[in-house]
Amino acid sequence: MSLRFGVIYDFRRVPGSRISMPDLYAQVLDQVERVDALGFDHVWLTEHHFVDDGYLPSPLTVSGAIAARTERVQIAQDVLLLPHYHPVRLAEDLAVLDNLSRGRMMLGVGMGYVPGEFAALGTRRAERLSRMEEGLDILELAWREEAFDYAGKRFQLENVRVRPRPVQAGGIPTWIAAMSEAGARRAARRGAHLLPQGDRAAVLDPFLEATGEGGERRVGIVRPFVVTEDADLRAAFQGRESPFAGDSYIAETYRGWFAQIDDAMTRQLEAGEAHGRTIPQSLFAGTAEECIAELERFRAEFGVTDVILAGWGTSAGDDPGPSTAALERFAREVMPHFR
Repeated sequence: MSLRFGVIYDFRRVPGSRISMPDLYAQVLDQVERVDALGFDHVWLTEHHFVDDGYLPSPLTVSGAIAARTERVQIAQDVLLLPHYHPVRLAEDLAVLDNLSRGRMMLGVGMGYVPGEFAALGTRRAERLSRMEEGLDILELAWREEAFDYAGKRFQLENVRVRPRPVQAGGIPTWIAAMSEAGARRAARRGAHLLPQGDRAAVLDPFLEATGEGGERRVGIVRPFVVTEDADLRAAFQGRESPFAGDSYIAETYRGWFAQIDDAMTRQLEAGEAHGRTIPQSLFAGTAEECIAELERFRAEFGVTDVILAGWGTSAGDDPGPSTAALERFAREVMPHFR
C-alpha cells in the first residue's frame, strides 16, 4: 500500500506569542494552501476545548475554510471528539462539507478523555463509550440508508433522511483513534482505518492481527520529519520518543490532563514507555536520505500507511516561514521517493 503524507494543525497561540489569533488563522490557511499545491495527500485538524491558547474547538468550521482554499488535499480530524456531537447533525455537516470539497472529506474520531470538557459540555464522561458506539452506528446508517430509525441507549431516532448525500459512495471514510486495545479492536470490527497512539502491543497489534495483510485498511501516525544537514539539530531529537516530553507549555497541558485520569489509556501509555514499545511520534531530523530510510523502517516495523507531519503553530515561533520552507523541502526531496 502506498505511503501517503499529511500535515496536522491545532491552531494554538501559545502564551507570549506576538501574533494575533485572526492572523494565526489566516497564516495557517495560507500554509494549507501551499501544502495542497505541494502534493501532500491530506490535512488534519485536532480538537480540544477551553484551552487558554485557543486549541482548535471547531474542526468542522475550519474544514469548510480549507475546502474553499484547496483543490485536491483530503480533509480529516485527528481527532474529532465524537461523544460531544449529535451524530445526525454531524452526518449532515460532513455531507455538506463533502459536497463543498467535491468528495475530499474524511472523519477521524475518538472518545475524548479530558474530564473538564465533558463537564462543561454537559456530557457525562461515563457515557463516552456508549455515545461513541451509537454515534458510529448512526453515522454509518445516515450515509448508507435512504432513511432509517434507531433505538439505542443514548439516541432514539425516527425517519432520519440525511440530505444532501455525501459525494463519496458509501459515505465519508472513517478513521478511529486507539489509545487502548478496545479502540484498536473497535476500528478493526467496524472496517475503519486506525489512528494509534502509545503502546503498540495495545493500540496497534490487535488491529493488524484482526485485519491481516493486503487489505484496504490504513494506519495513520502523527510524526514530524524535517530535512536538514544540521548535525546539532539531528542530535537534539535523537532518542526522544514521547510527544509529551520536555517542559513546553503544550507538554505541560497534556500532562495536566493525564494527571486527572487513571484508566486503560494512561496505563497503556505507561506500559509502552516502560517496555520500549511506544510508537515513535517525536520529530525526526536528518538528511533526505536519512528521512527516507527512517520512513521505510517506520513503515516496515509499524505497518504505517499515512505519516502526518506537524504544520505551523506558534509553539514553533511567530514566523510561519521556516515551517513552510521545511514542508517544501520535505515535499521536494522525500515525497517523490514514495510516489
